[in-house]
Amino acid sequence: MSVEADTNKSERGGIWDTIRVVIHALILAMIVRVFLYQPFNIPSASMFPTLLVGDYLFVSKFSYGYSRFSFPFSPNLFSGRFWASEPARGDVAVFKLPRDSRTDYIKRVIGLPGDEIQMIDGVLQINGKPVVKKRINDFLVKDAFGNARRIARYQEILPNGVKYPVLDLTPQGISDNTAVYKVPEGHYFMMGDNRDNSTDSRVLSAVGYVPLENFIGRAEVIFFSAGDDIRFWEIWRWPGAIRWGRFFQLVD
Repeated sequence: MSVEADTNKSERGGIWDTIRVVIHALILAMIVRVFLYQPFNIPSASMFPTLLVGDYLFVSKFSYGYSRFSFPFSPNLFSGRFWASEPARGDVAVFKLPRDSRTDYIKRVIGLPGDEIQMIDGVLQINGKPVVKKRINDFLVKDAFGNARRIARYQEILPNGVKYPVLDLTPQGISDNTAVYKVPEGHYFMMGDNRDNSTDSRVLSAVGYVPLENFIGRAEVIFFSAGDDIRFWEIWRWPGAIRWGRFFQLVD
């Protein structure tokens, strides 16, 4: 066999080795995405101040077990969940919108099956008892012109001890006083931390009660964050827009 033939054979072998490595990496990435962790980005202000627009985070897919919504394109191969684990009150979770299973939402678990949830004068009520709500330092936001605005920030403490901040954009806003919501069995009541700027379970026609089957996973950690509508892949726009202090911040 000639030297040239050996060289061509070696080159072909090198190409196939590279292709195999790429295929294995893609398969591994798919396994991680489907069964372990899936990346999501935050497109709206409904979870301010916990999550900001431009945050990218990992969601643990195994936290609540798996349903058809755990898989790409949500194949209708089975119903319910397997290896199911119930969401805990206070979890920040990603779920499929009940009325539109193509849309992902992220909110906080407030009401569990059988709970009664209500807002009275901006204070969250769970089963007829007010949740502890303490005023803390203001949240600062800037408009398109760079002008700073202060927004009242509070800390809520749920019955199980979970603490998190909420915003009050408008005192006595439209969602600050509601009827009593009775959470059906197998469903959960979800709310955004930015209480006056969140379409959540309080709006029954838009979100309503979320079935356990619709949960995708629990938000765990922020791995990237940038302002000014910067996308993760727009590296040339990173300088000056990256929020380094939010990298690897746990989602509480």
